[in-house]
Amino acid sequence: MKGFVFHSPGRSSWEEVPDPDIKESTDAIVRVDTATVCGTDLHILKGDVPEVRPGTVLGHEAVGEIVETGRDVHTVQPGDRVLVSCITACGRCGYCWERTYGQCRGGGGWILGHVIDGTQAEYVRVPYADLSVHALPGTVDSKDAVLLADIFPTAYEVGVLNGHVRPGDTVAVVGAGPVGLAAIATARLFAPERVLAVDIAGTRLEAAKSLGADAVADPGEAPEQLVADLTDGLGADVAIEAVGAPESFELCTRMVRPGGHVANVGVHGKPVTLHLEDLWIRNVTITMGVVDTYSTATLLKMAAAGRLPTSALVTHTFPLDRMEEAYDVFGRGADTGALKVVLGGQQHEVVAVRAAGERM
Repeated sequence: MKGFVFHSPGRSSWEEVPDPDIKESTDAIVRVDTATVCGTDLHILKGDVPEVRPGTVLGHEAVGEIVETGRDVHTVQPGDRVLVSCITACGRCGYCWERTYGQCRGGGGWILGHVIDGTQAEYVRVPYADLSVHALPGTVDSKDAVLLADIFPTAYEVGVLNGHVRPGDTVAVVGAGPVGLAAIATARLFAPERVLAVDIAGTRLEAAKSLGADAVADPGEAPEQLVADLTDGLGADVAIEAVGAPESFELCTRMVRPGGHVANVGVHGKPVTLHLEDLWIRNVTITMGVVDTYSTATLLKMAAAGRLPTSALVTHTFPLDRMEEAYDVFGRGADTGALKVVLGGQQHEVVAVRAAGERM
């Protein structure tokens, strides 16, 4: 089979790799129908995630069909169409018992495309399949479902829920890439008074407005002053950092009100200055972390009911074998207008929907 392989910072390629095999009785092998590229993958290619070894197949988001399972997999079977979660959960360790699956100590957590081969390939081995894949209803299109593997749970859990967005809040989202846009969409579920988006790309600010942002600003347009003007000088109740850069994090800490929340979602590859000399007296809460994906089942129900604007985030589609082109387009999003790129998904979609209809 072929997969997209990381070799070293700045070096990667779509090439022949060994087919995955069942290694543990809880594994499943998934034929990848639809995959996507994440901002975290770009950080890996830059060398920001040194745990990724040369020779690793990248990717941690996919939709596909189960083709083989270990003897201890009970919730899915060959032929099932599934969403592959970005987080793997053993279900037995203390963290999993607390639904903190991203910190799994039983061999899970974020492992796909990180410490084991990932989903940007024709086939992928998924450990602990019972808790790490989700059966998909036929009504959810693959290109929509794949966005629920990572960006929507990440935005919702690490941004909106960790930031404690509440009715009547002012929410500032710094970074209107895919995760930032998903944060805007899911923050709206909690009826904030207003949502402000900050980004350097005009196309992304337009997308933010279409997804419910009440005001937008370029970093050069004094977004701190805009927030102050909108809140009688107090600042945002919640500031969500969705870039992963020192400047964007520090901007969030300057925009948040006393007693407010800064929810860091971005993956940082450089040290960030934490200005405790300014923040300690303002009772600011700062949260961060990897997604746990405990909300995936709920988000899937919302997507099936048409309550999530997933399709609005997909701007480019490619066949799987054009992975390198997809990376290039996604990595130059400011120039190409790319929000989320989706690969594959055309061939098996009709079959999956028909099969679901036949079972009904």
